[in-house]
Amino acid sequence: MLKGLVNILALVLVLPAAATCWLESVLSPDAEGVFVFWTQCVAVLPGHPGMYVRRAFYRLTLESSSLKCFIGFGALFAHRTAQVEDDVYIGPYTVIGSIRLRKGCLIGTRANLLSGSMQHVVGPDGGWQPGDPPYLAGIEIGQHAWIGEAALIMATVGEASVVSAGAVVSAPVAAGVVVAGNPARFVRRVRLETPPAETNPDERGRESFVSFIH
Repeated sequence: MLKGLVNILALVLVLPAAATCWLESVLSPDAEGVFVFWTQCVAVLPGHPGMYVRRAFYRLTLESSSLKCFIGFGALFAHRTAQVEDDVYIGPYTVIGSIRLRKGCLIGTRANLLSGSMQHVVGPDGGWQPGDPPYLAGIEIGQHAWIGEAALIMATVGEASVVSAGAVVSAPVAAGVVVAGNPARFVRRVRLETPPAETNPDERGRESFVSFIH
């Protein structure tokens, strides 16, 4: 009940900021300057109160975002088209583009989740142009996937897969595998098993756990 009350208070607090983002989207659908301004403001709010404010702000401004997630200090979303499902963990200083974060996935500290790998084009003058909404690819991080610290993600990561710290993912990652390196390559598979009932009475209620096999 207390958490629900705090969530409501946070939603009320960020409502004026969210309203300016809604106005921006109505007046100029492709513009995100106001949205980015507020993402940078809420990103640096400290402690648990800051997490509640960030979560409330994104609930009101992203395409969809759950109030049952964790968004760490310094983390920010670059585009309103992102989606966040229940039980997602987003570590501090993470940058997220046009991404769908499926239920229960874990994003490590300082990870960078780009809106695909083809965001920029060469202009008429021969120079590279900044990212443009038509070129944003909506990639996905699968349910219960784990993205390691400082990983760079440019393609979809499958359900229950693990991306090691510092890996660079430029091609889709299948479900249930571990990848590492630059570019990220297959290391081993992840297997879902039923935990033995006699090992730990506290674990009997769990449906499955993840173990690695070579």
